[in-house]
Amino acid sequence: MEDEQEAELRNPFPSPPSHYTSYTTHNLKLLSLLNERTNGQNTSEQIQKDILSDQVDVPEWPLTSLEKPRVDWIQEEGYYNVFGDTWFLKETIPSLGEVGGHQLYPEDPAADRRPSLLSILKSMLVTYSSFLGALLAPSSATSTAPPEWHRQVEWITILAQNVMAAANDLRPVQARASLELMMKRQLELRKEETKAIHERCDSLEAQLSQLREMARQKSEEPSEQTGNKVPAPSTETDQFPLLPVDDITRWAEEV
Repeated sequence: MEDEQEAELRNPFPSPPSHYTSYTTHNLKLLSLLNERTNGQNTSEQIQKDILSDQVDVPEWPLTSLEKPRVDWIQEEGYYNVFGDTWFLKETIPSLGEVGGHQLYPEDPAADRRPSLLSILKSMLVTYSSFLGALLAPSSATSTAPPEWHRQVEWITILAQNVMAAANDLRPVQARASLELMMKRQLELRKEETKAIHERCDSLEAQLSQLREMARQKSEEPSEQTGNKVPAPSTETDQFPLLPVDDITRWAEEV
């Protein structure tokens, strides 16, 4: 039964808690009446029965379990449990020492950890060399003590845990640096795109200026051609030139 409950708590979509059926209207009224008669003091099951002896269907379990969670208690403790998981009000990354490990570097994030990490790396190389030497050393069949390489493996495990924990502590710094680099790259791309748009606009403006100049020149060509033509005669003498006098006299005699 406990295995089934544990599996249900670990289910990605767990069912509602089994005691949700206790939140009936009748039980909530009994709880309100109990708090009214006891002034909110804690009572046992027997005292609960005595106080609510004039009521019917009083449950055997304590009605105080139906009370809402105390938010002030949650804030005081700093965490709460939901479906078997513990959730902290303030998300923090626990250090290696807080989870029960042997921490070899300073716990203060502001402290310079590079000397400690360098010492851990050197210890890991020395321990690995000792581990290889212990593996190649002949072992005594009569000795009941654990072999030397067991101790070397344990120490290598502790050193590796410290390296991984220190690297995990730098995840926020790495994420912040990656975000800053990504934002700078986006800003550079925006500047390049803006510059390309301005260059294209300048090119279009130059082409429009050329088209305007060509249209103006085309509009001036007809007026220039009209100015080069010979003006038409403006008088009757110009339209009908005078004939010689002899020709006029001859025409008059014939008439």
